Amino acid sequence: MTTYKEIFGKYVLNLASDPTSDAEGQVWYNTTSGTFKSVLASAAWSSGSPLITARNSLSGAGTQTAGLAFGGAPGSASTEKYNGSGWAASGNMATARQSLGGAGTQTSALGFGGYTTAVSNATEEYDGSAWTAGGNLGTARQYVGGAGTQTAGLAFGGRSAPAATNATEEYDGAAWAAGGNLNTTRSYLAGCGLQTSGLAFGGGPFRTTTEAYDGSTWTSVNSMNTGRQSLAGDGTQTSALAFGGAAPANSAATEKYDGTSWTSTANMATARAYLAGCGSNNTAGLAFGGSAPSTTTATEEFNQSSSIITAAAWASGGNLGAAKRQAKTVGTQNAALITGGDQPGAGGDSVVTQSYNGSSWTNTPNLGTSRSKHAAAGTQTSAVVFGGRLNVPYTKLTATEKYSGVSWTASGNMGTGRYDLAGAGSQTAALAFGGNSYPGPNAMANTESYNGTTWSPVNSLNTGRSQASGAGTQTAALAFGGRAPGYSKATESWNGTSWTTSPATLNNTVGGFAGSGTQTAALGFGGYGPVQGFTGKTEYFDGTSWVSYPTMATARETLAGSGTASDSIAAGGWISTSVTSNLTEEFTGETTATNTKTITTS
Repeated sequence: MTTYKEIFGKYVLNLASDPTSDAEGQVWYNTTSGTFKSVLASAAWSSGSPLITARNSLSGAGTQTAGLAFGGAPGSASTEKYNGSGWAASGNMATARQSLGGAGTQTSALGFGGYTTAVSNATEEYDGSAWTAGGNLGTARQYVGGAGTQTAGLAFGGRSAPAATNATEEYDGAAWAAGGNLNTTRSYLAGCGLQTSGLAFGGGPFRTTTEAYDGSTWTSVNSMNTGRQSLAGDGTQTSALAFGGAAPANSAATEKYDGTSWTSTANMATARAYLAGCGSNNTAGLAFGGSAPSTTTATEEFNQSSSIITAAAWASGGNLGAAKRQAKTVGTQNAALITGGDQPGAGGDSVVTQSYNGSSWTNTPNLGTSRSKHAAAGTQTSAVVFGGRLNVPYTKLTATEKYSGVSWTASGNMGTGRYDLAGAGSQTAALAFGGNSYPGPNAMANTESYNGTTWSPVNSLNTGRSQASGAGTQTAALAFGGRAPGYSKATESWNGTSWTTSPATLNNTVGGFAGSGTQTAALGFGGYGPVQGFTGKTEYFDGTSWVSYPTMATARETLAGSGTASDSIAAGGWISTSVTSNLTEEFTGETTATNTKTITTS
């Protein structure tokens, strides 16, 4: 009789608790629960961070953890890079276009064809930061299939006004040359693979047709299960993924190709057409943009593995006792403190303080001084608040107060009265920077350091700003966004002595938003900007670049926020020019767990 060890190469283990990870198919006996268990592989799509710019009819290149999105409708030249966590803006294409083809990697991509004001034959090459012109296609076309690399690209099918074409062209890094024609003339198709081993599938009208290319000739192979057009795909000629499209309604269907046949697998969460995708094989794909039915920023990741991925997301928390804006929080997602703020209909600037336990807010001792638009640092039981504004009578505050977890006490005043400032650090080592001292400068650069008793002036920000956000500590802080006096994307880092302007800027121009985390792992969320208005957009900074993160359910500005980059809280804020919110949202970062199953006899 064949044993498990002979089949799998491992013995059945005896363990008191389940392992955090193991190979697919490994079996063990849990001595605590008295059950046999194993690790199983599963296929699923999970939500990824949204594109910065919503669009359809775009193109993509690269892999799931190093993806590229470019072009799209309406009339976009935008380029974005995905790092496995979120999207960051990159250099625009020279020519805005939609329904174009793409190939290559995140640092060496090819974009070709498409539609500008007419069907285009233009090609552009991307080097990881900028696009430059390449050789023109011989046949101008849109809704074209693409495969290969920047120096060995493949373009096939598409619509060459006024009709579809079966023409194939091969790119050598400088010029296109004719290749073997498709057997089935079509546009709105998808493709993947290499110039010498390509795959074309789907297309209009709602085709299942699949063809394989060997570098000179296309050969018909087994068809997809679901006929569709305006779909996306990724992978290789022997390990491909097809997803989305119109069939004729928007489809969420996903199919895997193993070099011989197509097999249906887990559906996407969002049915959509005119999307783009990228990936290296049929076990790890990325889908982004499209029409669902309106133009979307939605991004999804496909994985077939022995891990269960729970996507990062915002979720509803307990409501504040009263709607307020321009307040500040300190602490963590499960142990936060909100202070002051403007409470419309309740006398304006407030002394009210509440603590949060992860589910509900409870009144705690009031501040000694009413204030809004102030800054704060520390924890739920060891906090400090400073600066801000008292509206009636109008006063720019220098007052500082410390909280012991039991009561508030006055401490040393700041050197400069201001509001709409930012802060970082702890109760005994805080940093205050930026702000507004109207009727003085509307955007201040002043920075002050606090030692738990007194404030001292230190080197100023490089860019004066109000309504900025802050994160980090007194010796390793981050300042980002704000108004200077126009809305800003600028980021600066503080090393305990001076501020340095970072080459990394926010993807969205925004002020009046919240921040959390550290200098090398920060989160910025909500706010208001001239392009997006009131927003729930979230961005993550890893010390090098800002990328998009999941969006809050409720767009708002002048909200309060604190926590870490993987566990943050957002509370209150202004959700329109006349409505203030009492809503709380909690952010939880992506988690991965082993797909452990109990083995039963039924």
